[in-house]
Amino acid sequence: MAKKSKTQRAKASARRAERKAAAAAQAQGAVEDSASDAAEEKGALKRSRAEAASKGKSIEKKSAKKGKDVKPAKKDGFFTNVRKELGRVTWPSREDVLRWTGVVVGALVFFSAYVFLLDNFVVTPLLLAISSIGA
Repeated sequence: MAKKSKTQRAKASARRAERKAAAAAQAQGAVEDSASDAAEEKGALKRSRAEAASKGKSIEKKSAKKGKDVKPAKKDGFFTNVRKELGRVTWPSREDVLRWTGVVVGALVFFSAYVFLLDNFVVTPLLLAISSIGA
C-alpha cells in the first residue's frame, strides 16, 4: 500500500478532529434534549399501544408493514457520488506503479520458464517412458 503524503495525513487528522468535535457537540445537545424527548416518546408509545390494543393489532405488525413501504434510494446523483469517491482514493505514486509492474512481469517470466522446463525436461520424458513400457 502506498504511503500517505504529509498533506493527506494532515487532512485526515483535521477530519478526525472535526468529527470528534461534532460528536461532542451532538452528545451535549442530545443530553439536553433527552429529558423532553423521553417524556414525549413515553406518551406516544402509550398512545400507540392503546390504539393497537383497541384495534386488535400489535405494534410489531405495524412496524413490519412499514418496512415494505420503504423505497430504494434515488440514483440521480450516482455519477456525482462516484466522482467524490474517486477523489477520496489514495492513488499509488508513479514509482510504486513501476515497481509493482516490474515485480509482476518478473514473476511471469520466472514461472513461465519454470513451467517450460518442467514440461519439456521432466513430464514429457516421463510420459514417453511410461507409454513405451506397455508397447
